[in-house]
Amino acid sequence: MTEVALKKVTLSNGESIAYREREGGEEIVVLVHGNMTSSVHWDLVIENLPANYKVYAVDLRGFGESSYESPISEIKDFSDDLKLFADELQLKNFALVGWSLGGTVCQQFCADYPSYCNRLFLLASGSSRGYAFYPLGEDGLPDINNRLKTLEQIMDADKTKIVQTAYDTLNYDFLKQVWDMSIYVNKQPDPERYQKYLEDMTTQRNLAECYQALNKFNISDVHNGLVAGENRVKDIHIPVMIAWCEHDMVVTKQMTDELIEDFGDQAVSKELKGCGHSPMIDDLGQLLQGMENFLAGERTGEENLK
Repeated sequence: MTEVALKKVTLSNGESIAYREREGGEEIVVLVHGNMTSSVHWDLVIENLPANYKVYAVDLRGFGESSYESPISEIKDFSDDLKLFADELQLKNFALVGWSLGGTVCQQFCADYPSYCNRLFLLASGSSRGYAFYPLGEDGLPDINNRLKTLEQIMDADKTKIVQTAYDTLNYDFLKQVWDMSIYVNKQPDPERYQKYLEDMTTQRNLAECYQALNKFNISDVHNGLVAGENRVKDIHIPVMIAWCEHDMVVTKQMTDELIEDFGDQAVSKELKGCGHSPMIDDLGQLLQGMENFLAGERTGEENLK
């Protein structure tokens, strides 16, 4: 197995960013994780991508082994960190892969810093119009008629308090129940790997801030119900793959349709059959095949926009 090293780099803004580095060829791939996770959750992808790729997987500010010196207030804070990270490591002409929250970070990065990336792979990504935060109604389901607007409201929401309490008390059983119900569809990680993932979840120090950053993210050209769009999708000119999961209970098909509509001919899309929000576990082979085909520049009929 190719050795994976955990390293850290101090950015010019004072944040310390941890990252996993796997040696490989001249093709560079940077992986950006989702909410409630870190680079730890990319382990199977890192281990199984072909050897011609040199792989970096970052811990975003406030996740995993990275610092959280200054609170984030918007997705751009993460993407600016990513730019400083790339500068410190002198990374250019790399492919960027963003999962869930990481997909929004990568969209912002590619819009703001167009000279860095050659390809963008959005995996079960948040929409270009953000990810609305709704409180739980009396039935325990999201109250879609009562979108929250401020960080203070989100911090006070039951959903936030429940997850944050699980973090604070290291309630791995509860977190496992959440992931078994909402993330994994076909499979679960092996017990040792699963425990590693659960312990990693509790390292997150910015849960409410991430919810609000996603809530007000909008680089489309339309109003998302909370904020006007910044019309930045038009600034992304590299090939884009929108990979969505058939049974995703976190990122809805509506959000994926928004991505497809907003990116238009700039992107191709691919459905990951039978997968929930974590195809890394549900069907690693299918995910890797889709990634490798896209990163290698292949566009088959199956990947055409639907």
